Amino acid sequence: MPTPTKGPRLGGGPAHERLILANLATSLFEHKRITTTETKAKRLRPLAERLITFAKRGDLHARRRVMTVVKDKSVVHALFTEIAPAVAERQGGYTRITKIGPRKGDNAPMAVIELVLEPLSPKQAVVKEATKATSKAAPKAKKADAVEDKPVEDAPVEDAAVEDAPVEDAPAEDAPAESKDDADKA
Repeated sequence: MPTPTKGPRLGGGPAHERLILANLATSLFEHKRITTTETKAKRLRPLAERLITFAKRGDLHARRRVMTVVKDKSVVHALFTEIAPAVAERQGGYTRITKIGPRKGDNAPMAVIELVLEPLSPKQAVVKEATKATSKAAPKAKKADAVEDKPVEDAPVEDAAVEDAPVEDAPAEDAPAESKDDADKA
């Protein structure tokens, strides 16, 4: 069990804090976005992400674990049937906290916490696909190189092309060297 946080709690005591966080989580899953104080949003984020992870599992034990926090069965059903499939590809970071202006009455810093239901960005997906492709292609490339090396060595046509290339490059390299020597003599 995680160690309790130091300092003042959100309510009067630990039980009250658990109730506040459970109610905030219920509202978040019901409305997909809520406005609350920054402190409550920051304290709600780990709980909400853990509950979404349970919902992604989808088994009976996970549903019962979620039901210990979220008491509303319709919200739990929505969490397991709507929210969990929407974030199935995401590895974490199911919530987003956006700071907004202070509250008018007591000047408390406010924030909006919302569920991130958008699919992963195409850039991240392309990077993942590229890394998978290179890891799969690396063993195939080694096998292909071993097979291709034998025909390349036996082919006399490529040897002739290799001999022609250095002959063309050699005079070009000599010419700048002579001009450097001439510049040094002058």
